[in-house]
Parts: sequence; C-alpha cells; structure tokens
Amino acid sequence: MGNLQELSDLKKTVKISERRFEESPFIERTNSPNMVRGVYAGRYFPMSIGEDPIEKYWLLRQKALIFDVPEKPIEITGQDSLKFLNKVLTRDVSTVKEGRGYYSLACTPQGGIFMDGVIFKFNENKYWYVQADGPFEEWLLAHSSNFDVKICDPKSRVLQIQGPASIDIMKKASNGKIDENFKYYRCGFFDLGGQNLFVSRTGFTNELGFEIYTEGSKTDHLALWDHLMNCGKPYGMEFSAARAMTIRRIEGGILGNLTDIDTTINPFEAGLEFCVHLEKNNFIGRDALLKKDRRACLFGLTCKTETPLSGSKVLDGDNIVGHITAGVQSPTLQLGIGYVRFYKPNSWLGRELTLKLPNGSSHSGKIVNLPFFDKEKNIARGVDRSIPAKPK
Repeated sequence: MGNLQELSDLKKTVKISERRFEESPFIERTNSPNMVRGVYAGRYFPMSIGEDPIEKYWLLRQKALIFDVPEKPIEITGQDSLKFLNKVLTRDVSTVKEGRGYYSLACTPQGGIFMDGVIFKFNENKYWYVQADGPFEEWLLAHSSNFDVKICDPKSRVLQIQGPASIDIMKKASNGKIDENFKYYRCGFFDLGGQNLFVSRTGFTNELGFEIYTEGSKTDHLALWDHLMNCGKPYGMEFSAARAMTIRRIEGGILGNLTDIDTTINPFEAGLEFCVHLEKNNFIGRDALLKKDRRACLFGLTCKTETPLSGSKVLDGDNIVGHITAGVQSPTLQLGIGYVRFYKPNSWLGRELTLKLPNGSSHSGKIVNLPFFDKEKNIARGVDRSIPAKPK
C-alpha cells in the first residue's frame, strides 16, 4: 500500500483507534480540529492541518518550515553490526564514517527494493538505519540469526527543519555550535535548549535542512518543540503538515518507498545504481542484481495542461508503456510533474508521450531526468543560497 498523500486522499478517510499506531510525542503542540493524519512506518503523521499547502510551500522555499515526520530510526548494536549490515544492505558499510550519513537500500533475494533509508555510524558497534515506510525492523530480525547483534527501536521521533533559514535557526538553537561548516549529510550530537540530541544535515525536501532525532523517554519533547519554535519565530518558521513536503520532494526527485519504489523494481530500474556496491560479496539480492539490465525505467514526466495523478497511464501511440506513481502541480515550474515508471527499458528520455488520466482525458507529456530542477542539489548542499521568487 503506497503512501500517496494526494489531495483526494484528504477526503478519503476512515476512523481508527488512536492506539492502533504510534502517536507523536509532539501532538499536544501540533493537533488541530482540521488535522487529517496518515500512517507511515506504523506511526501517525499529519497529512493536513487545513493549511494552504501552496502558501506553506513558498514558506519552505523562502524561509523555513518544521515538520513532525514519521520516518523511523532502527538501532543495530553488537560486535557483528558491520558484518550484519553488509549482509542486508546494498552499500558497503565498511566505508561509512562516523559523523556521516549514507543513503542505502535493502533488497529482496530477487533484487527488488525492500527498503530505502539512511545509515548513520555512531561507533564500530553501533549504527542507526533511519527507515522509510514498511516493516523493516521485522526484516532485520528475520535475517539476524548467526550474528551477534541487537536490533531495537530506540523510540526516536524525528523533526525536520527545512528551508533557506534553517541554518540560522539551528545556529540559534545550538548556541552557535551548528553553522555553515556543518556540511550536507554530516551528523552529530548537539545541545539544543539543554538537551543533547542527534542532528543530521539531511531532509526530505531537497532544500537546505536538518533533522533532529529524539531519544525516547530521555527527551522532553514539548520543551524541545518550544525551544525550536522560539528559535525559528524570528525567521518566519512555521509548522506544516506533509503536503508542502510532498510537493517539494517530488520536484526534488526524492523517491517514496512503497509508492514510487517497492519489491517489484530493482535499484537499476529506479536509477539508484550509485548505492549498489556489487564488488561487496554476499549481500541479500546481489546474485539476482548481477543478472539485471542496468538501464533505468523510472523518470520524470512534465505536463503543461494537467497534473499527473498516481495510476495514470503513459502511452506510446496506442501502447501502454508505463504508469505514474506520484504527481503534483509544481509551483516553481508552473506545470504538472510526476514520476513515470516504464515497464521496459528503452530510449524514453526526451520523448513526448501521452498521459492518460484516471478520468479518461489525454494530455501530452515529456519524459525528463530527475530531479525536475537543481540537478546538482546545490540548494540542499548549501551552494545555492538564493531565495526564489514566486512566479508571476
């Protein structure tokens, strides 16, 4: 089941026991009568709080937003931690350095993508894997026999502060300890309002941003929230539900597990070959991946006349050749954009194909590389600090 978060999903809701999934420790500060929540990695998160998502989007691009996100850190400890992680992840974990985060995948024995996330190394015997949506803790436990490791949920909830003002906000929140020298995908522990917390310079927007990880019952979550909000207020930071993030993550070419990638697509098809280290022996899925075609099947699609919606068909002439996994209207580009997953590799890039929406209407769409803009990720890396203007 994908986590689509399209506008129509905000009206397709059901009542469910609040104890069925994990509640956010920040709910006292974020709850509103208009909140619509989704479930991701077994956790509730705010999909909407009745806000104008376009207004929030421009706050994200011009100032900063704070998001209460449901991504879930899993802790792996023990003397076989490195050996175990090299077994279950596609990346060579022996190259992971302390103080760095690395994007990595876990594959099925057939080579399909089971999970994506970021691996953090605390020391030789302690790692965190911050997982996307899906039952990854159970997957790790199922493959942990014959390894001296402990796999547990550290009960860490994650906040993201994203946007061009985020570095000034975090500098103030850390009493100057976090500044421009804290580079993209770096991480470490910092005092935030009297609490020692793990922070990484990462996010799910492709904007300059940070993630703050709490430590279960050790963390005073409401005091942390108040501290960050007080630090962010002079810079115009506001709380936002997920819709603005969803728009920006699609513009930024960030893929969603179980939505854009899943066990039926392999890393090469998804354009994620960079984090598959086939020279590393004996990881789950390696034998299957060695036999796979290395050409990509997942691209971007732009449409000037409509918004690509999930489930829309993509046609080459009369032949259905792919479908849309997720799509939005891009406020920056002022056109419809989406991810198209083709069923077979081919010379798709640059082609003009037909987008057929679920309502039966047909539109012209162009196949492009991801991300849709800022190809070098200069915004997220802090190279491009310019503030974008709203298109007229």
